[in-house]
Amino acid sequence: MMGAMPETRAVHRTLDLALRVGELLLSNGAGAADVTATMSSIAHHLGLRQVLVDVTFTSLAISHQPSFDDPMLSLTRHITHRETDFADLTRVDQLVADLLADEIDLEAARARLAQIASTGHDRPRWAVSLSWGIIGAGIALLIGGDLVVTVIAAVAAIGIEVLQRYLSRLRLPFFYAQVAGGLFATLLAVGGSSLHVAVDPSLVITASIVMLLAGLGFIGAIQDALTGFYITAGARILEVMMSTVGVIVGVSGGLTVGGMLGVDIALDPNAAGLSRFPLMVAGAAVSAAAFAFSAYAPKRILLPIAVIAGGAAAIYLLLVERDVGRAWPAAVAAIFIGFVSYTVSSWAKVPPLVVVVSGIVPLLPGLSIYRGLSLLADDDLAGILAMITAIAIAVSLAAGVILGEYVAQPLRKEARRLEQRLAGPRLVGPMRARAMRR
Repeated sequence: MMGAMPETRAVHRTLDLALRVGELLLSNGAGAADVTATMSSIAHHLGLRQVLVDVTFTSLAISHQPSFDDPMLSLTRHITHRETDFADLTRVDQLVADLLADEIDLEAARARLAQIASTGHDRPRWAVSLSWGIIGAGIALLIGGDLVVTVIAAVAAIGIEVLQRYLSRLRLPFFYAQVAGGLFATLLAVGGSSLHVAVDPSLVITASIVMLLAGLGFIGAIQDALTGFYITAGARILEVMMSTVGVIVGVSGGLTVGGMLGVDIALDPNAAGLSRFPLMVAGAAVSAAAFAFSAYAPKRILLPIAVIAGGAAAIYLLLVERDVGRAWPAAVAAIFIGFVSYTVSSWAKVPPLVVVVSGIVPLLPGLSIYRGLSLLADDDLAGILAMITAIAIAVSLAAGVILGEYVAQPLRKEARRLEQRLAGPRLVGPMRARAMRR
């Protein structure tokens, strides 16, 4: 009996490590399939067989029973904080890779994980706020804005970031922060137009909508649905819907004020075309890299993300000009992002999720959402079709990047034997696990 205590403690520490790794991955947007496979890989490598992992949107559980005669040891953690932090995601991914390569042992992994969880960000707050302004400016260029629109969009973006950070400190639900962000951007654009500033308010509002959309949530929801985690997928989709509805409510309120002031808020769908193609591609590249910077992605991946996002935007813009709709061009561009992200992320030693999420940000359907809202504000039922188009674009982007990963990333037989479910392409975590040699 005395010898059982050290073994039980080792099992507990192994399960605790796997659980804490899963918590950091899930809270940073990793899919349930990736979290399950990573936790199982850690436990399997450290000598635990038949580990049961249960992942939902708000909780994680891991259990192990050595034999039928032994009691089951089970640990649970609740996810109470969510933040897009690509630095933590990259560090945890590298920690798991080092552990599975036997470069560190259990105790060293636990120490590194505690350091990751307790270490703050290495970028000042003002730099993150400035990067939000660059995102807004890049999106404005992408949708055909001129210099004045670009500057106002940058100011609006910085204001949105500061406002949402303040509301987060007040611990208001994220829905209200989205409402405030959409309302602030719309009122700023309407105010500038009412003061006879030479600006198209619709382009400023559209750029702001793109920034507020939940690209990471879309990808996670579609990945979970495709890999069989339907409960988690449903929760993610509901979160994305609430976030998007908050934007719609805020923008609708601003549009109502604009209509009362007599400000023209109509959007010309053919305003830009391809006449400013180089600037539009550059805008997509800049906004994607700035988003990655604001999410604390390693600096070595910023330039590759800009190149990938620019290429994807070029594909999208060229296909849209051929009158094939917007959903299919978005899907093709997303497949390109998913395909190249696997190789690029391996070279830069970051999870593919970092590249994928940043790359699709410029392609999020802010234009379709704004068109739908402006039409509905005029009691035009065609706005419903525009909103459906926005949904189709969002689904196409998420499904496209995952399909691109399926094509680029081989599925190892060993990983298929290990995982109880097909995790599909791995956006976070190792491709395979090896049992520790004892």
